[in-house]
Amino acid sequence: MLLYLHIPYCDSKCHYCSFNSYTDRFDTRPLYMQALLKQLQRELERFDVRKGSIETLFIGGGTPSTVHPDLYAPLFETLRPYLADNAELSSEANPNSASPAWLQGMRELGINRISFGVQSFDAAKLGRLGRAHSPRQAVEAVEAAAEAGFERISLDLIYNCAGDDRVLLEGDLNRAFALPITHLSAYELTIEAGTPFARTPEARQEDVPLARWMADEIAARGLAPYEISNFGDPCRHNLGYWQLQDYIGLGAGAVGFLKDRRFYPSRSIDGYLADPPAHTVEELTPENLRMERLFLGLRSRLGIDRELLTPTERGRAELLVKEGKLCRRPEGYENPDFFLADEIALYLLD
Repeated sequence: MLLYLHIPYCDSKCHYCSFNSYTDRFDTRPLYMQALLKQLQRELERFDVRKGSIETLFIGGGTPSTVHPDLYAPLFETLRPYLADNAELSSEANPNSASPAWLQGMRELGINRISFGVQSFDAAKLGRLGRAHSPRQAVEAVEAAAEAGFERISLDLIYNCAGDDRVLLEGDLNRAFALPITHLSAYELTIEAGTPFARTPEARQEDVPLARWMADEIAARGLAPYEISNFGDPCRHNLGYWQLQDYIGLGAGAVGFLKDRRFYPSRSIDGYLADPPAHTVEELTPENLRMERLFLGLRSRLGIDRELLTPTERGRAELLVKEGKLCRRPEGYENPDFFLADEIALYLLD
């Protein structure tokens, strides 16, 4: 069982961000954290959660570091009996709000993995992205996390922004790998509807060779890829998503999943505060789930089971094995080139 907790507060809205977040509702934080607890208590019953069965927790956002550790404490008190002994407890954080005191407070609550939204160590690029921190703050935040006792530290970088080249990205990687990180997420900039960048699509550049260089360079520096955008010590929570394990989604804009249904709480803070357990339901067909397993398996090291494919699709998979575009393994197939994941999936399904 996985658990996701959504914090919808941000100091500022990044130009590329389409996540459910607010920059003007900080006064609601105490009530929101109480609402999360109410929803948690209901979800523990609905998902029939057993003691010691929650294997991963991920606090995302928004910006989890905009909420004081004291406000998280009641949630952790309720959760503690349900957490597995070796549970992975992750939180995202932004360099400008993840103070040493915040990091220490979250560590004391049990968080054992921290993920920083850095995006770049280039000041001009950070400005173009609408980030609210400086390169120095990013370095200091990662170092403070290590000093607080975090042994599993991740950071995010964004590439293929207009103007990116190998010189700039190599500088980002040099700064990142000089820090005590065990994981790196490298995301290609995408333009989402409703974001400031939607009005300036030229903010993104299309450079496939640069994307491949970025992935190869990260691997060459010692963090092996396990998904198209993720490298290093695998995040067990994300692996659980890609395996379609059941997960509880707490908070405004979160998503939960149980067997063949997805649950969506209210996206608005006011709607969520009014009735935390309320949600809409999406029913998923067996074919929906098969498609998700296929696409997610091909874009990660999980691969796909032979039983997932029809006889015709298995025939196509064998052709791809002969061409070197899939690798056969005892139970199915693995994709050696994540950048071709969607093309391979569409070929198999054609």
